[in-house]
Amino acid sequence: MTLFGLTDRSWILIGVVLYWAAFFYATAATLRSRRHSHLLMLALVATGLGLHTAGLYLRGLQVGGCPLGNTFEILQFITWSCIVLYLVVGSAFRVSLLGFFTTGLAALLGLGSLLVPALDAATRRSVFGPHPLVEFHAALGLFSYGVFGLLAVTSLMYLLQNYSLKRKDFRGPLSFLPSILQLDQINHRLLLTGLVLLSIALATGVYTFLSETVSLPAIKLFVIVLVWIAYLGVMLLRWSRLLHTSSTAWVCLLLFPLVLVSVWPLTLKSPPPEPPPPPALNPAAPLPER
Repeated sequence: MTLFGLTDRSWILIGVVLYWAAFFYATAATLRSRRHSHLLMLALVATGLGLHTAGLYLRGLQVGGCPLGNTFEILQFITWSCIVLYLVVGSAFRVSLLGFFTTGLAALLGLGSLLVPALDAATRRSVFGPHPLVEFHAALGLFSYGVFGLLAVTSLMYLLQNYSLKRKDFRGPLSFLPSILQLDQINHRLLLTGLVLLSIALATGVYTFLSETVSLPAIKLFVIVLVWIAYLGVMLLRWSRLLHTSSTAWVCLLLFPLVLVSVWPLTLKSPPPEPPPPPALNPAAPLPER
């Protein structure tokens, strides 16, 4: 399926190229210790997001549902989620350098998954079948992964700002970082948002699987629960003040690569339902006449 002669992968590729353009522009401005144009950065990222969305939409039409059927589609959806969240968080908080780190993450995830053809296994139909709640569960859960990706970005910014405060070095790119209090506030809100979204996704999935008896590989549910427990533990430790803000940032930064590794089990297909057994023969029944 094409749009204006371009396939879904072509639209996604052009969107990712614009993410790279935004990243290189922000990098050049940062290295020159100059504040980049927010309007130009927003234009590059928003245009890339529009083209990226067009590619995912075409893929969705092709498979007949939300394109989450293989590793490529999942990584692209997480990349798309990170960019959407950046446009929301960046506009709400006007956080300097957030675009630099976010577009860098999106560019790496987007291009990396495009360069490995084996990640894009053919999907001819929706992997969710006639179960819209399962599709909602999967999309919301992976969107929460995008929240955790942006949380890793802001956690890295927090650690850099904390380092500059300890060294009393506010020169160069470090001078564009937001205050450490603002970054801590953003980290807390992103952690809470991601946890709430993942909790809703997990509850929806469990309800659907129990009520409609949808088959599911045990490892898939185990991985989702494991990710949920990890971030819930971070939140509870933070609220109880057993985990300091800098330690929380380190944990959130190191957890996200593990989240990306956990994507692979999510691509496992549910086993097909077993065919009903053939009807048993009744030995007392008369044989058919020849």
